Amino acid sequence: MKAEAVKNPRPAGRKGRLRATMKGSENPAQRIGGARRIVVKIGSSLIIDPAGGPREDWLASLAEDLAALHQAGKQIILVSSGAVALGRLKLGLGRSARLDHKQAAAAAGQAVLMQAWDRAFAPHGLPTAQLLLTFEDTERRRRWLNARATLSVLLARRALPVINENDSVATDELRYGDNDRLSARVSQMVRADLLVLLSDVDGLHSSDPARDPGAKHIPFVADLTAEILAFAGDAAALGFGSGGMRTKLAAARIASNAGCATIIGSGREHHPIRALLDGAKATIVAAHGTPARAYKQWIAGALAPAGTLTVDAGAAAALAAGKSLLPAGVVAVAGAFERGSCLSIRTQDGAEIARGISAYNSAEAEAIAGGASRDIEARLGYRGPDELIHRDDMAMVGA
Repeated sequence: MKAEAVKNPRPAGRKGRLRATMKGSENPAQRIGGARRIVVKIGSSLIIDPAGGPREDWLASLAEDLAALHQAGKQIILVSSGAVALGRLKLGLGRSARLDHKQAAAAAGQAVLMQAWDRAFAPHGLPTAQLLLTFEDTERRRRWLNARATLSVLLARRALPVINENDSVATDELRYGDNDRLSARVSQMVRADLLVLLSDVDGLHSSDPARDPGAKHIPFVADLTAEILAFAGDAAALGFGSGGMRTKLAAARIASNAGCATIIGSGREHHPIRALLDGAKATIVAAHGTPARAYKQWIAGALAPAGTLTVDAGAAAALAAGKSLLPAGVVAVAGAFERGSCLSIRTQDGAEIARGISAYNSAEAEAIAGGASRDIEARLGYRGPDELIHRDDMAMVGA
């Protein structure tokens, strides 16, 4: 019998690998429809009109789009540029590159920016809330937890947070530099399902479409390989913006590793989210896993425990069943640690069963260990969380 040829389902060679990286059937409408928590980043080039003021009509159209998503039960967080450009107009600073001029412009322009967003969302009854972050707010664990707690309360109250970098105090040596990266860190912080980067282009192309008429649009990216990153080039966007396609792909990588997909799409026209839902071209960068899984993996494998909590058999069984760690189940606290530190959770025979992010520092943990949650206020003098480590901030690591 003549042997039949067996087809290799895997594409061979560099071109085959590249095709596989760009192969996907998802579209922006499906991704937006399936997301529960969405971060939307708006670049300065979209917000600022040629005269240097806010594009009120455009902001109103985007607010209408986001209000519709909000009404559908989705949680929305805005990361909005534009304060520096608006402040330069207000103070008459022009395009000065001096750091102190830029910081002054940010201080003056942030109020103008928030007033514009308030006006845009007012017809929809959506309260907005300003949150200004610095680099250290997402890189230092305690400040990260404080920012996350603030955002959690705002989202629970059905408010719409508007986030920007605090350029009035940030320095060139310690800042994000662009809001693409900030939006990715925010997506990671709140465990968003989707990051939408609206800019002046409709996604990633094989080359710069402004210079190459033959540039091919890339609708889907499964992995941000070196070949894919090379498509972005090095040029930054012109106009008011500070980032380019390379910064957007860097942000997408941060988001992807946190289990969050990214859509890179155009915001030039009015109702940009509606356009994506109606089939407008964009690029989707796939997520690796889910936000919850990525966070648990990070806790389990990427953090070095700063201390140890020893728990009794009842607490160990409760953790195995998916429960939070309450103070009552803790029999010993070891190590000096701050709130937000990663701790190892061990049984009384020394076996590590979990790791988690502590809601209390070591002195507080020792004070409440073995007691009921209702006694926390009496022992500490203030009312803190009922859980020493919440189940959402815990990963089981035992065999």
